[in-house]
Amino acid sequence: MSDIAPPYAAVARHAVFPEPKHDDAARFDFLANFNKYLSGTLGPGNARAYETRVRPAFARAHGRDPVDRFEIRRAMNADPFHRLWSGLKRNSMEMRQHNGRAMVLRQLDNLDARAAALNDGKDTLRLDPGVEVPRYQRAVDIHCMPGSYHGEERPGDVSAGANYDCGLFATTAGGLGALSDGGGQALVDWVRRERPGWQPRRILDLGATVGHNVVPLALVFPDAEVVAIDTAAPVLRYGHARAQALGATNLQFVQMNAESMAFPDGHFDWVQTTMYLHELSGTALPRVIAEGVRVLASGGLMLHLEQPQYSDAMPLYEQFIRDWDAFNNNEPFWSAMHGLDLKQLMRDAGLPDVFVTGVRAVVDTSIFPDQSQGEEDHGRAAVWNAYGAWKP
Repeated sequence: MSDIAPPYAAVARHAVFPEPKHDDAARFDFLANFNKYLSGTLGPGNARAYETRVRPAFARAHGRDPVDRFEIRRAMNADPFHRLWSGLKRNSMEMRQHNGRAMVLRQLDNLDARAAALNDGKDTLRLDPGVEVPRYQRAVDIHCMPGSYHGEERPGDVSAGANYDCGLFATTAGGLGALSDGGGQALVDWVRRERPGWQPRRILDLGATVGHNVVPLALVFPDAEVVAIDTAAPVLRYGHARAQALGATNLQFVQMNAESMAFPDGHFDWVQTTMYLHELSGTALPRVIAEGVRVLASGGLMLHLEQPQYSDAMPLYEQFIRDWDAFNNNEPFWSAMHGLDLKQLMRDAGLPDVFVTGVRAVVDTSIFPDQSQGEEDHGRAAVWNAYGAWKP
């Protein structure tokens, strides 16, 4: 991968994308390259600190090596290099949110008006004020995002969705492409290879946020009924306008809790998530999987894109470094979720033949020539595992 992230000017400007001023773009350019520097140049220093200082000191004190990722974390948190790296990484997330939110709030009147012009009168956006945002989503500003996904600067606005969309490029250092849709493009690429000619009638995306991962599916299957659900109205308002602007007019955005969905049994041919399960509580996650299986038709596909689950085969140090977001980036369920046996949860829900495959983000290499060889940044870009099954 190149040491330099693509410039923020390469971000695709759809009709509701916030317009950056010079300084906004400069800050995001700095943050994109700062994130790459933290991951690629400084990041390996954590492993050196562990092997040369932290693990030997732990062994002297305890007469053994650490037995789990939590012991490594407690020991590493006392190391000066890791403390510096971790502080810089947390600060980069906060700076990304400050820049994106300032950029959005400055032009919120215009953004709301542009979104309303694309949303008003469309039956493909269905909001339900009776849907409650779950406590596990309300209790913390996920990703350090003020107000999380559901926060509003004023009733009926699109501020949360616009902030989320405009900063993804910087957070991932361009690793998801000009529209930050590399995950959705990866899904399209995967299904074309695995089931050539397959034409699902109905597709359901759970935890859609602004729909960046489902728009590619709607565009490649224009005759399908595609539904994206979320509990947060602001991201749905923005996501629907965004999808309309990008031509995904067969894509519906519906405010609904994935734990209890108002769809009939066997309604969808494809039920999927992209980097969503780690934001669910331990109680909600099996309910969401079970509901997904319920609404999935016989012969249909369930597919979850996530980071690799922790297992005995994954070294404890790698588990620790992947766990950073759980304790430092307002991702309270990250660690517990990745410690679960996701394959067994899917089997328990009625999917006996679960498969796991690697999936790499697909981006436009004419604009981002180095991204196809990109390395993941422990959760935010480039590489995932797909946990999937075809329902009997």
